[in-house]
Amino acid sequence: MLNPQSHGAALSAPEFYARVRDRLTLDVPPGLNDASVTPVRGDHDADPVLQKIAEIRPIRPAAVLVAVIDHPEPTVLLTQRAQHLPDHPGQISFPGGKIDKTDADPLGAALREAEEEIGLSRGAVEPLGYLDLYMTTLGYRIMPLIARVPPGFELALNTAEVDAAFEVPLAFLMDRTNMEKHSREWQGMERHYYAITFGERYIWGVTAGILRNMRERIYR
Repeated sequence: MLNPQSHGAALSAPEFYARVRDRLTLDVPPGLNDASVTPVRGDHDADPVLQKIAEIRPIRPAAVLVAVIDHPEPTVLLTQRAQHLPDHPGQISFPGGKIDKTDADPLGAALREAEEEIGLSRGAVEPLGYLDLYMTTLGYRIMPLIARVPPGFELALNTAEVDAAFEVPLAFLMDRTNMEKHSREWQGMERHYYAITFGERYIWGVTAGILRNMRERIYR
């Protein structure tokens, strides 16, 4: 593993949480539901042509939980989607999903989805702030919620949605040398995206894009 300290990626848990509180808020941007507002961040960061594709898709508001576990060396909680799912089977993701009409806000949606998917009690989660609104090629507009979670929590995976939950060191994910730009064919065109390889785990697409935004917002 590369030494993250040489790339400005090492922060203690208290330092990380303090920066999040200082730099982020829980204010919801208008672009979450407003088609006239194009989110600055999204799949088009790696592939600008995707912005035009995303802008003509129906808006699908969503939220994910970026749970940073309060170890002496903090970690990020990630999931692997179930292999039998019709959309993005087996991919690494954050707990989260579509914002329902019954959700008060993206925060409520992220906490509800985390409970439903992996059994993470919302009482164990301390919300800190939203990263930038992230737009995907398929029209999802995702609010990533950074939260502090103390260690010692228990999970109960919903196997209809999730095959596994695991933690990755925050310093590894925030080390810019571990973030690469890859490409693959998608609907007859070459699509570019960001990716991080952690052992046998391949973290790419939206999840890697959100992690990249976190590095930009919190580590610069």
